Amino acid sequence: MELLLEFSEELPTLPERYAGHQDQMEQVIECQTPLFLAVELENTAPDAGPTAESIVRLFVSAPPEAPTSRGFASVLSQSLNGLPAAEVLAVPEDLSTRLGLQKALTPLRLRGMSAMLGRIKRNISDQLAG
Repeated sequence: MELLLEFSEELPTLPERYAGHQDQMEQVIECQTPLFLAVELENTAPDAGPTAESIVRLFVSAPPEAPTSRGFASVLSQSLNGLPAAEVLAVPEDLSTRLGLQKALTPLRLRGMSAMLGRIKRNISDQLAG
């Protein structure tokens, strides 16, 4: 739990195009706190559409007064940002359990965290499908 709180302080700041523009991001309504995310796929080849090799760029907005949600968002951001889309899609759905978070968090919080990962993966799949 302490490590999660440390990660909460390391959530990257949003770029200008998203800062103050949550209407351009997707809300993760399963989270207890207002958490918003945006996923962009950066093409590896010029003039190509998104592919499994496209690089994932993840942007998350979570309030400082929600350190648990913010911490998990930071873990996802720091670990998934910059990976190829195929690798992000291969992340196991039970990531929070594999990290041992079920021992420290309530089922409601775990549901929100799983929803974050699920939305990221769904967003990538939608972009790949065109």
